[in-house]
Amino acid sequence: MPSVFLKDRSLLSVGGADAQSFLQNLITTDITSLASDEARPGALLTPQGKILFDFMIWQDGDGYVIETDAGQRDGLMKRLTIYKLRAAVTLAPVAEEGISVCWGEDADGIRDVEGGRDSQGVRDSRFAKAGITLTRRPGRHGDGAEALYDALRIAHGIAISGSDFALQDAFPHDVLMDLNGGLSFKKGCYVGQEVVSRMQHRGTARRRVVTVSAAAALPATGTAITAAGKPVGTLGSVEGGSGLAIVRIDRAGAAMAEGTPLLADRTPVSLALPPWSGLVFPTSADEASA
Repeated sequence: MPSVFLKDRSLLSVGGADAQSFLQNLITTDITSLASDEARPGALLTPQGKILFDFMIWQDGDGYVIETDAGQRDGLMKRLTIYKLRAAVTLAPVAEEGISVCWGEDADGIRDVEGGRDSQGVRDSRFAKAGITLTRRPGRHGDGAEALYDALRIAHGIAISGSDFALQDAFPHDVLMDLNGGLSFKKGCYVGQEVVSRMQHRGTARRRVVTVSAAAALPATGTAITAAGKPVGTLGSVEGGSGLAIVRIDRAGAAMAEGTPLLADRTPVSLALPPWSGLVFPTSADEASA
């Protein structure tokens, strides 16, 4: 049962009588349907519909905990404070730094390395979509190498900002938030909602996360993936011969249908859409616009 401590994650507490309505009207996640033991992905978008901050969110008593990259927390807190106005909402950083993740057999309990006790974490809905039970819990309760967690993410097509996409450069659809529980189309308006709803209803999402595999070690994050010398996407997280990328699936699908090699720098690569996503590569211009 691997358990890994992710030191570069930080927490933000959101409480108060208006906490639920405040967040529900701002972020992409439908938190009214959030189970008490569930962590869902989410984002605060720009008015143009791109991801300004990405995070995980779960219930904490009558309030919520937002887990985000340590470099994002202060900026996210400042942005939420701007939106707070007179709402009965409290925003505060959580002193405990880092998150432990645990998966595999008996993953519902995370062993406290220091205290030798077991305790419950919250289930990550992104991994649940892929059939993996993975729990998240604040603090150091695991001692495995972070590369183990990155390899699991890569294998199942789970992207994170910084490694796989730049903030303010990706739409939620690009990173599969429309499919992993992080993007609601049923709740009311939130920042950027009009743009992402239009993408959904018109079927115009073309950039998607794919898994990348190669017989040799992949080149560095940020390397372009090309077909016949033309870019189709960009390499993100890399672990040896496996990685993630965000690609134009219409262009990649057409290249694969024609037998055109796909290259990351000079390294031949194969691309696959995560099976849990239910997506397929379009193989023609007509299919891509369907």
